[in-house]
Amino acid sequence: MDIHRAVGELARAARDNTLSPDDLTGGTCTISNLGMYGCDHFTPIVNPPEATILGVCRTVDKAVVIDGKIVIAPMMNVILGYDHRVVDGALAGLITSRLREYLENPLLLL
Repeated sequence: MDIHRAVGELARAARDNTLSPDDLTGGTCTISNLGMYGCDHFTPIVNPPEATILGVCRTVDKAVVIDGKIVIAPMMNVILGYDHRVVDGALAGLITSRLREYLENPLLLL
């Protein structure tokens, strides 16, 4: 089965609340979003045998400096938890830096 079709089927099952336990296993990364609960920070714990977990917090407007000017911008914390036996710390740092770059400049994805 191709990936596109498999993703479509899993998305449909998630919307219909018919995911099976087997549908929820075998991944390498989890994304845990607690932003809808007003969470500003938390410690996501890796679910073995997965290698990483990305924790996503709420967005809040903050004063930040962009191009030498103070502006109000939406900001959020994301936290990458990882199993150091599987993921090197330098790679984890690169992943979070690249994620930040894409979140701050979504046109880079085009």
